[in-house]
This record gives sequence, C-alpha cells and structure tokens, in this order.
Amino acid sequence: MLDHSVTDTFERFQTLVQEKGALRAVDAAKELGISEAELVEAKQVSGAAKRLRRDDTFGFKGLLEGMVGVGEVMCLTRNAHAVHERYGEFDNVNIGKIMGLVLNRTIDLRIFMNRWAFGYVIEEELNSGLRISLQFFDKSGVAVHKIYPTEDTDRAKFDALVAEWVNDSPEKIIPQAADPIAQDGPDSDVDAAALRKDWDAMTDVHQFFGMLKKHNVGRMQALRLVGEDMAWQVPTDAVTWALERAAEAKLPIMVFIGNPGCIQIHTGEVENIKAMGPWINVMDKKFHMHLRQDHVAHAWVVRKPSKDGMVTSLEAFDEDGQSFFLMFGERGEGNPELDGWRTILDGLGRL
Repeated sequence: MLDHSVTDTFERFQTLVQEKGALRAVDAAKELGISEAELVEAKQVSGAAKRLRRDDTFGFKGLLEGMVGVGEVMCLTRNAHAVHERYGEFDNVNIGKIMGLVLNRTIDLRIFMNRWAFGYVIEEELNSGLRISLQFFDKSGVAVHKIYPTEDTDRAKFDALVAEWVNDSPEKIIPQAADPIAQDGPDSDVDAAALRKDWDAMTDVHQFFGMLKKHNVGRMQALRLVGEDMAWQVPTDAVTWALERAAEAKLPIMVFIGNPGCIQIHTGEVENIKAMGPWINVMDKKFHMHLRQDHVAHAWVVRKPSKDGMVTSLEAFDEDGQSFFLMFGERGEGNPELDGWRTILDGLGRL
C-alpha cells in the first residue's frame, strides 16, 4: 500500500497541472518543492509509474545488459545546464558494481553504477500518444539517466525485459540530501610546479582525474595553475561558436554531457544548430542537445598530452566552477587529433 504522503503529493501535482498546464517532470517537481524521483513515485497512485527492482549486489546491471538486442532506443542524460539525447543501440555493455561502460558509436555511456539508487518504468499520455520510459535517479532523487523506446525498438523484447524487472512490492523511497559541491582549497596550497610536471607526463587523457586527486586540486583550479600554454580561457559563447563552425566544416566532433551518475557521448558530425531564447540546440535526426548558453560562466580550451599527441577540449563551467560540458574533435585511439578541430579552437581567441 502506498504511503498517504505519496497520495498527497500526487493530488498536489494534479492541482499544479490544472493551474499551469503540462510541465516537464523536473520543473513540476521544483514547483512542488520535492525531488523528481518523489514526483515519479507519486505517479504510482495513477498507475503511470512502477518501481524497478535492484539487484542487491549489482543494482541495475542485469537490466542494462538486457538492453542489448532490443533495437534502437533514445538515451537521455542531463545535468542542471544541458541535456544530451542520442538515438542508437546498446552494444558492448560491461557493467560492474561501481563502474559500467556502453561502448557503441551510437549509444556511448560511462556509468557510475553506485550512484543509481532508484529506477522506474513510466507511462505518459502525450498528444502524440503513449510514451514509455525507464528512468533512473540518484539517492537525492535527481535523474541520472533515461531510456525511451522508439519506432525501431523491438517492443516485444523491450516489454518482456521491463516486466522482468518491475518490483511488485516497492518500499517508499526516502531521498537523501545531495552531496555538497566540493570547494577548492587555496591556490597557495597547490604545488603548481609538481602539477605541471605530472600534467606533462600524461600519456592518456584518462589519467587526468587521477592527477587532480593526487594534487587535491579542483578541475578549473588546475586549469588556472598549469600554465597558459596548456589551458586558457575563451569567451563564454565559445560552445555556440564552436558548434556552428563544426557544422559548417562538417567536422566530426565528440560531445560529452553528464552528471555524477552517467556521462553520455555523441560522436560524429552535427548539422542543425539552433538558438531558442537562452538555449543553444543541436536538432539532428539521431542527436539532440540543449544547453543553456547563459549558464556558461567560464569556458576554457584545455590541452592534455597523450601517446598520440596533444588532445584538445573545449570545456564549459557553471558559476560554481563545476564542469558540465566537454567537446573534442573526433579521435580514435592511435590517431592524432584532427587539424580542423584545432583550427576551430584557434579561432576562439583568448581572454
């Protein structure tokens, strides 16, 4: 039996919809002063949502592995400033207790499994018809990843998989407080010379995170301290400018958008770049991106050594100094960076 507070939340949600019309779940939850997961939990009252069960050891590992073979789906990963939507198929899925990978060109995910606390299957009646989704949330009730079937999904396999994972006797969720934003220590506490030495010694860009941890330095703090030949600030409209130049040049790029539970990657060309109010959007057939340009408080170009030469990224940070968007030129292991990508970044200038 559902808790009476869940029923109360659903009634408040219905009143909100009557007053303001249809809202995105994340916006409706904000209006109600609750987490998005709590709103989804309340939708169980109407039968529109059902909890997905977790394996005690590996969480949603089996469910994600079961996505292989269901055909095309749309995967959505977002943070407070940007949304990444990619159409494609699950393949090369390797899920561990803490980390997981989906290594397919179309669906490319880095999963931090220990952050996935709650999961639901949701049915929503839209003007276009009934929409089904799998939605996953962290311990504070913030969405980490969502999966939607498409017209090219094998619905028999998808529905059978979901039915296998529906939890018939869910316990009431109790969201916990979100982790506080990590604060950088004083720059004077960082040995900038040692940081630069380790930076220069990198042979793989994935060593970057370990280096930050070793020196107890924040990401943007490290960019400030490493030296202007390795990292420099560019105008805050750099993301829009670089996307437009990449589209004009038909240059394949890599777009990373994520949150503490999941990072989603698009690899390939972009074509339709559209500004709508404060949003800059990519509206391609198999890739949609929506980013609040006005939330880019800092933009940096960053160079990291690798065994294949320098790898250069464009990175966007919010007003709290948190990274929420990365873009690279497309590059396979063993191949140098695309000259066209460096040309785009050179055109940004420096602050």
